[in-house]
Amino acid sequence: MLVRREHSRLELEQKLQLKAFDELDIVNTVDLLVEQDYQSNERFAQEFIQMRFNQGKGPIKIAGELRQRGIEHFDLSVFDWFALARSIRENKYGVEALLDYNEQAKQKRFLQSRGFNFEQINQSFINE
Repeated sequence: MLVRREHSRLELEQKLQLKAFDELDIVNTVDLLVEQDYQSNERFAQEFIQMRFNQGKGPIKIAGELRQRGIEHFDLSVFDWFALARSIRENKYGVEALLDYNEQAKQKRFLQSRGFNFEQINQSFINE
């Protein structure tokens, strides 16, 4: 499983449980993988965050997905979420400033569904 992509510890354990392996064997095996550095939650988190950032996902969505995968400690501060929100909005809707309230609300809902917070969304509408 680790040959194709990184997995979190929780993901590995869940996949092995689905294959009906003994719980003690699963824990011992995953412990050994961690000890030998074949599995690393930190490495998984870094790759996962970079992948989702490149897909245009915001920090709220990424943080939620990481928690679902059993990752509680991660650093999202190295990315410029304001620039990403602006870029995503401009790529989808264009660069022009909006005067229509309904259209602006639609675009804000779109960015919110991508996982951006209100500050990042509002900044994406401010002209540089």
